[in-house]
Amino acid sequence: MNSAFQKIRSAVMKLEGGFIKNLGRVYGVYTLGFLGFVILMAILEQAGVSAEKIGWMFVGFTIAIYALIGILSRTMESGQYYVAGREVPAVYNGMATAADWMSGASFIAMAGGIYMNGYPYMAFLVGWTGGYVLVASLIAPYLRKFGCYTVPDFIGTRYGGNLARFCAVIVLVMASFTYVTAQINGTGTVAARMLDIPFEWGVWVGLSGILACSMLGGMRAVTWTQVAQYIVLIVAYLLPVFWMSNKLGYGLIPHIAQFDAVLAVQELEVLHNLGAAVDPAAQKAAGGLKALSVGINDASDTLMAKWKFFTLVLCMMLGTASLPHVLMRYFTTASVKAARQSVGWSLVFICLLYLTAPALATFTKLSLLDPNLATGIIGKSFADAQSLEWVQKWTSAGFLKLVDGNGDGILQLQEFFMNGQIVVLATPEIAGLPYVISGLVAAGGLAAAMSTADGLLLAIANALSHDLYYKIIDPKADSGKRLVVARILLLAIGAAGAYVAAQKLTGILGAVAWAFCFANSGLFFPLVLGIWWKRANRAGAIAGMIGGLTAGTAYLYAIRWGGMDPWLGIDHLRFGMIGMPVSLILMIVVSKATEAPDEETMKMVDSIRIPKGEVVQNS
Repeated sequence: MNSAFQKIRSAVMKLEGGFIKNLGRVYGVYTLGFLGFVILMAILEQAGVSAEKIGWMFVGFTIAIYALIGILSRTMESGQYYVAGREVPAVYNGMATAADWMSGASFIAMAGGIYMNGYPYMAFLVGWTGGYVLVASLIAPYLRKFGCYTVPDFIGTRYGGNLARFCAVIVLVMASFTYVTAQINGTGTVAARMLDIPFEWGVWVGLSGILACSMLGGMRAVTWTQVAQYIVLIVAYLLPVFWMSNKLGYGLIPHIAQFDAVLAVQELEVLHNLGAAVDPAAQKAAGGLKALSVGINDASDTLMAKWKFFTLVLCMMLGTASLPHVLMRYFTTASVKAARQSVGWSLVFICLLYLTAPALATFTKLSLLDPNLATGIIGKSFADAQSLEWVQKWTSAGFLKLVDGNGDGILQLQEFFMNGQIVVLATPEIAGLPYVISGLVAAGGLAAAMSTADGLLLAIANALSHDLYYKIIDPKADSGKRLVVARILLLAIGAAGAYVAAQKLTGILGAVAWAFCFANSGLFFPLVLGIWWKRANRAGAIAGMIGGLTAGTAYLYAIRWGGMDPWLGIDHLRFGMIGMPVSLILMIVVSKATEAPDEETMKMVDSIRIPKGEVVQNS
């Protein structure tokens, strides 16, 4: 076994010089191999192999492939470990960024949010996508020109002094750790269902795969693993939607057909008496799960609804432009021009999934509501619904519950309770598709959560090892010692994230929204003003980071646990609307009230804005 691995390793090393030039061929073979594996699983299903075994093979095969890429990409060179040698082509960096970005929230929870709460939840999609416009126009190319390894590296050098760097590390850790718990939550959800194990065990199974991808090769391993993961997740997300659209008679283009399907859902909701109140006893018996009683067309036209939509979009946009693990991806490109192109490719690859999420939510809901379909269970016998295998399995996993609140033996819309984050994973079973599609979707969800978790864990470990340990604690540490520290930190942070995720403190979307608000409260204005306002200085940046993060966090605590009512509809998903203004005001006022940056710093800022030329610094 070891000799076979060494032969593979040797072949990869020989290819290293031409690896970048042969990326199309390498990933083309990989894609064909993956599709061949899916076909093999379909054949095994038809041959009578059990669903549990197929689930184990999907999870095991994909994790093994990602781990193999991670191990083959191991390195002890700091440039390769931190920024993949700055040689990743724009198209492939776009794919890696899309995988890094389309987390468990995008793949697993986004369609579920729309499904359970209606189209107002599309504010997440608008905000996340719009954030990349800010990344492309205001931040990414200029950070690439700067030549840093991490976001705190830019903050520390731009503003000077260890305190500014340390504050940036604190914001990065808070935002990224909150985000990574959501991704490990996603891997736990997939593993619990596919491997038929408790969720609390599933998070540790997912973590083992995550660490195998990133621990030895850093950004180099994560980059090439994320490209492979994007291929899996996009195939897994699109195939069921196109299949459902065609199966339900709406044509081959679900993105257009969904509008007719929405009208059908509206009519069925009226038929099933959408307005009926949920029985309090049934709600209590459901154990906190949400009733399937909010229409997918639910979109209030009130001023408050518009304000809440706008504020959520704004928080997600500015959070996107502040997230360190996203910005890190653009440090890996060969040039400033490639960084800008990479953002464009990222949007292309991301939109393939985002434009499909509403269609998936619509067709899934239609499959449940339509009494003329074999899959339609609302309005039918309660006993028949409970006898369905997929209902039993998701119920036993704690994500679904049917409660006959009025005792009439008929499953009403208000008696179907579920966790929205299982919608995508359960869609193939709800729609009556072959089980192999369920395995494929689970593999896609696992790829999405793992890819983002890899990037987040790497962002935290790199910031702590490079910016805290190397830049502040031990500036004389050699490259090998720094990478050992980074790997130890990666392991420790991953274990802490798995432990927190197992506590189920909040849902996937909730944790992601918190991460975005932590990031925009503390980092957005120090980053943007650091590039575009030469007068911004160290004191202003420190005041902005500390003040914004403190104000946002204090507001979150007050409304979430302190009993305070939200101000103007700014709930726990939007606390960045408190932190960001505080950060901006403090940064401007304190910068104006204190000494301006020196001439060298101002020249450095001018140099960052020029697309051509040498990088400002080499970390």
